[in-house]
Amino acid sequence: MIEYQEATKIFGSGDESVTAVSDVSFEIEKGSLVTFLGPSGCGKTTLLRLTNRLLNLTRGKIFVDGNDIMSEDPVRLRQSMGYAIQQVGLFPNKTIHGNIATVPKLLGWEKDRIDERVDELLKMLRLDPETFRDRYPVELSGGQQQRIGVARCLAADPAILLMDEPFGAIDPINREVIQDEFLRIQNKLKKTIAFVTHDLQEAIKMGDKIAIFKEGRLVQYDPPEVLLTQPKDDYIADFVGADRALKVLGILRAEDAMNTDERYVLKSTAGTAEARECLGDRDVDHCVVVKDDKPYGYITGEILKEAKEGELRDVAASYPVLLDAKTTLRDVLSQMLMNDMEMLTVADEDGKYAGVITFRDIQRELLEGFREPENEGG
Repeated sequence: MIEYQEATKIFGSGDESVTAVSDVSFEIEKGSLVTFLGPSGCGKTTLLRLTNRLLNLTRGKIFVDGNDIMSEDPVRLRQSMGYAIQQVGLFPNKTIHGNIATVPKLLGWEKDRIDERVDELLKMLRLDPETFRDRYPVELSGGQQQRIGVARCLAADPAILLMDEPFGAIDPINREVIQDEFLRIQNKLKKTIAFVTHDLQEAIKMGDKIAIFKEGRLVQYDPPEVLLTQPKDDYIADFVGADRALKVLGILRAEDAMNTDERYVLKSTAGTAEARECLGDRDVDHCVVVKDDKPYGYITGEILKEAKEGELRDVAASYPVLLDAKTTLRDVLSQMLMNDMEMLTVADEDGKYAGVITFRDIQRELLEGFREPENEGG
C-alpha cells in the first residue's frame, strides 16, 4: 500500500519558487493499479518520483506499507520498487538478459536464480528466451523493447511498480497489445502500481482507480465508471469529455447488462407452431434456440412467418457472433450496429448459453450509471 499525506513538492524558493505538487492526500490499495492523469505540468510525474525518492518531499509524508519513506535508505527503497519510463531506458551495451538482470545482480542474486527469472519473464511477456535472451536492444522493435522494459521492472519481483507513461512512445496498435499483455500479468501477479499517463482512454482501460490532477492538486480520485458518470466539477467533466457516456461503454461488460430471462429461450427440438405460440405468449419477437444448453441460433417472428412446419433447428438463423461475458458494451453495441441486430446472445466459458443482451439493456445500464446518487437520509 502507498499512502500520500499532504505530499508537497516546491522547486526553488521565494518569488522564484514553483509548487509542483500541493497537499496531495490519497491511498493506493495493495494489489491495485492506479493511473495518474492530467495535463502536462500537473504534478503526476513529480509525485511518482517523490514516491521512490528520486525527488525529496518539501513537506508532508509518503508511507509505503506503513513505513515513512523518509526514514528508508533511498537506494534500498528504489531497489525495492520496479520503475519503468516512456523512453524504456535499456542499456544499449547490455544484452536483453543483462538488462533484465540489472536489479537482481545489485541485490546479490545467484546466477542460476537470475537466469531462471529472466527466462520466466520473457515467457510471461510472450518473448521466446532462446530467441531474445542474447540480443541487444537495437535489434528489437519498439514494442519488444517496451516489453523488456516491463520485464526489467518486474525482475526482482517487487511488490510496487512505478510506471511513467511506459507505453506512450509506441504506435497505437502495439500499445494496445502491450496494455492487454500487462493487464493479463497484473491480473495474475496483483502488484501495487502507480501508473502515469496523459491518455484518458489508457487511464480508463488500465486503472482500478484514476487520480486526476490540476496544477499540482488532486481534483478527483475514483474508479473509472464513477469518474465518467459522476464528475466532481466542470474541470473533470470537460477533461473526460462530452462523449463520456460512450467511454463508459468501454468499461462496462456484457455480464453487467445481460439478462437471463427464460422467455428468450427455446429448445432446438421445439416445433415452429409451438414457437409462434411462445413468441406471442411471451411478448417477444426474438428467441435463442439452444441445443445441449448451447446457443444453436435464433428465430424471430419474421423468420417463423416464412418457415415450414418442423423443428426449430431446421429454421433457426445463425448468430453472426456469440458474445463473451467480458465483452465490453462498446463492442456489443458495435456488433449490433454492424449486423443490424437489437439482441445478441452471451455464452459462458464452456460455450453454454448464459443470457441475452438487447439495445434496451445497454441503455438501461448506462442510465443507471448516470443516475444522480441519492443523498444520505433520502
